[in-house]
Amino acid sequence: MKSLNNMVSALVLGGLVAMSSSVMAQDEAAPAEPAPDLRAEAAANMSQLLDFVKQGQVTDAKANRDREARFAAAKANQEQMLRDAEAERTREERRSAQLEDTFEANELLVADKQEQLRERLGALTELFGHLTAASGDLKSNLDVSLVSSQYPDRGLFLQDLIDKMSTSDRLPSIEEIERVWYEMLREITETGKVVSFTTEVATASGERAPRDVVRIGAFNVIDTEGNYLAYANESLAVLPRQPAGNYTGWASELANASGGMHQFGIDPTGPTGGSFLAAIIDSPNLEERWHQGGYVGYAITAVGIFAFLLAILRVLVLTGVSAKVSKQLKSDKAMDNNPLGRVLKVHEDNPSMDLETLELKMSEAVMRETPKLESGLTLLKIIAAVAPLMGLLGTVTGMIVTFQAITIFGAGDPKAMAGGISGALITTVLGLLVAIPTVLLHTLVNGRAQRIIHVLTEQATGIVATHSEASSK
Repeated sequence: MKSLNNMVSALVLGGLVAMSSSVMAQDEAAPAEPAPDLRAEAAANMSQLLDFVKQGQVTDAKANRDREARFAAAKANQEQMLRDAEAERTREERRSAQLEDTFEANELLVADKQEQLRERLGALTELFGHLTAASGDLKSNLDVSLVSSQYPDRGLFLQDLIDKMSTSDRLPSIEEIERVWYEMLREITETGKVVSFTTEVATASGERAPRDVVRIGAFNVIDTEGNYLAYANESLAVLPRQPAGNYTGWASELANASGGMHQFGIDPTGPTGGSFLAAIIDSPNLEERWHQGGYVGYAITAVGIFAFLLAILRVLVLTGVSAKVSKQLKSDKAMDNNPLGRVLKVHEDNPSMDLETLELKMSEAVMRETPKLESGLTLLKIIAAVAPLMGLLGTVTGMIVTFQAITIFGAGDPKAMAGGISGALITTVLGLLVAIPTVLLHTLVNGRAQRIIHVLTEQATGIVATHSEASSK
């Protein structure tokens, strides 16, 4: 009996453990109704213990059936999803094949339509090509034409037309072709007109204000004050430098005139951008060219001024001396305020001097006066010889600087290279401008001095001859 009880107790404990494991697995697998906690209530006797074991087995069996049912439902759902995916793939493959067939058919249709378009266009293709080229040339001319200052934004439709004709599926309309023709005729017509209109003008300081301007064809635009204007970036601006001479005066008269014929200086290259007027304006004036000579040019100028002042001073001095000598020739008494008087005074102070001594004294007196009369002549001669050499020095140094710039920046811009060479040659011009007048002034001063010296020599020789005749008698 005791062994039977022990066996029953073991079976009950095993059932309780199995029931507890089954309950824990059921809790982990899926949410379910909570099973009664049999362990919380102790069995009163063996019969009650057997009932508890039986209830646990029933609960485990129900949980297993529910779990199997869920597994079966999930498997069926996944199989259905697989069948749906395979069916969708089949449908898409059929659709892809249809689209490929449609694409190939469309390609054939497009090629056929393009061939039909080429056949129907025929000679129009060449015509539209010429129209595109003409529109491009016209737009380039309108962008820089002075007429566009009065009629802005004329080239916008041309750009749209060019973009439109660049595609093969769009053709220009009759109105667009006629407008190209109209703009060509308007440009030609406006080139021969002198008209006045109001537009914004930018000053040299950058301020913009409306002004009344006059357009002379496609050559020049001026304001009422006679200032020449430049057209760039679709706007008018006052030129920073105006043409020299009577051009601004003529422009003012034309701008304020109401009719008639008026003299005016136009730029013949106006339709191409006014390059001739720009070149004239950019050309340096006399002062700017002088400054291009640099320090060597300044030195040559200083030497030239000194030579000119020295020559003028010597001319004035010799003119005064010549007048005194002429007065002395008319007088019988020797005066010491002039070279001739001082020479004659030698004989006058020593009338009884012998012939050889008198001749020596007279020659000595003439030689004593000669350096005073020839003063400055040697310096003028040196300046006339040195000035061209200084000019050559400035030219050589300027060429060195120019070739150094070419070495650094290259010779891609002939204008820059020509400007440097032109500036280097300025010193040569300055040297010649100093040397040539200095030679002429030297000749003038030397001539006046030699005339006075000739008078002194002539008078001294006459006195010696007279004294010789008197001694021989």
